[in-house]
This record gives sequence, C-alpha cells and structure tokens, in this order.
Amino acid sequence: MDSGPRYWFRAKRYGWGWGLPLTWEGWVVTAVWLGVFFAVNSSLRAHRHVLDHVVFVVGMVAALFGVCYWKGEPLRWRWGD
Repeated sequence: MDSGPRYWFRAKRYGWGWGLPLTWEGWVVTAVWLGVFFAVNSSLRAHRHVLDHVVFVVGMVAALFGVCYWKGEPLRWRWGD
C-alpha cells in the first residue's frame, strides 16, 4: 500500500522553501553538498578569483535547490499549521 510520494525534504512550516531533511537520502545529499562546498570553497579561496567564487556558489545553490525541488514537498507559501 503506497501512501504517496516519499519526500526527502520537508517544507518549512512558515514561509517558502524547505527545512531539514526527512530521510537518510536527504541527510546524505546535505552532507555531501556541505563537504563539496567547503572543500572547493577553501581551494578557490587560495586562487583569489572572485568570479570563480560567484560561479561556484551560484552553481552549488542551484544544484541544491534542484534536488530539493525534485525530491522535496511541493513549494507554496505556508502560514503554519
């Protein structure tokens, strides 16, 4: 018996967006994202190219947003329970 889609990220209670992960897959995505973000960011910091930083951060945020949009609860403005 299927109770509907299995979301990796819960929607925030107030506002728009996602909160903490619901499943182990969501936690793995979050941990890998943070690991890659900080590892590459520290490497880019040594090169001191601002444009590289901007492109990297925008790309990483877009990737995380894409995963949350794909595997998270549907987006809408929420006013609480």
